[in-house]
Amino acid sequence: MEDETRLNRYISESGFCSRREADRLIEAGQVTVDGRPASVGMKVRKGQKVRVDGRLLGGREDFVYLAVNKPRGIVCTAQKREKNNLMDFLQYPRRVTYLGRLDKDSTGLLLMTNDGELNNRIMRARYGHEKEYVVEVDRPVDEAFLKGMASGVPILGTVTRPCTVTRSGPRQFHIVLTQGLNRQIRRMCEYFGYQVTKLRRIRIMNIELGDLPEGAYRELTPEEVGELRRLAGMEPRSGAEGLRQAAGRRTEQENGRGGRWEKR
Repeated sequence: MEDETRLNRYISESGFCSRREADRLIEAGQVTVDGRPASVGMKVRKGQKVRVDGRLLGGREDFVYLAVNKPRGIVCTAQKREKNNLMDFLQYPRRVTYLGRLDKDSTGLLLMTNDGELNNRIMRARYGHEKEYVVEVDRPVDEAFLKGMASGVPILGTVTRPCTVTRSGPRQFHIVLTQGLNRQIRRMCEYFGYQVTKLRRIRIMNIELGDLPEGAYRELTPEEVGELRRLAGMEPRSGAEGLRQAAGRRTEQENGRGGRWEKR
């Protein structure tokens, strides 16, 4: 039927989470349609009532866009069985999800939002969005290593895309990737006999980490969000569907967040 939509897409477009996370919630039995447990792959029609953990999904919420400086040891997951999961550590008063993981030992920039459409756009590898990292390794960096990293490295059954790599210290370099394979930089370095000792993400597309302290978050400005959406091939939002005003968010965040995180 023309008016049917896949359930994971419906949940994502409501701004609740990504499609992948929606499938996990469905598999975990946390989603119902018209009061009945949902199943992965099912479709819903206009007028059906979709609930996640008892919460009715309806019209779009006001969107939240955060830049977060993830500390080492925090795991990018919402699963409660992981005691150091990102969501419990963040303690943000509204449900948001991350746009691209960082592994447990890495630090730096995460983007978090409840804008499911933006999440889907950025997470699709074919769009080739830039992510920049500062990397320290266990021995001096030479020209052969830099050229090899930049031209493509065979890992995980494929060859990484060509990328920009520049030396920034005797054992440090900057790298700009347009893909996100599992532990990609660490595996690339290991191919050449190097071990990563520190890895920090400092930029995602137009959003920079800057001087945001480790363990802190800040709201993106309307200008940053507009450019982020443009780079993702999306139209800017306006009016009621746009950003919430910072002043309106401040009271909610200050009342709800944990002490380890701070606004900037």
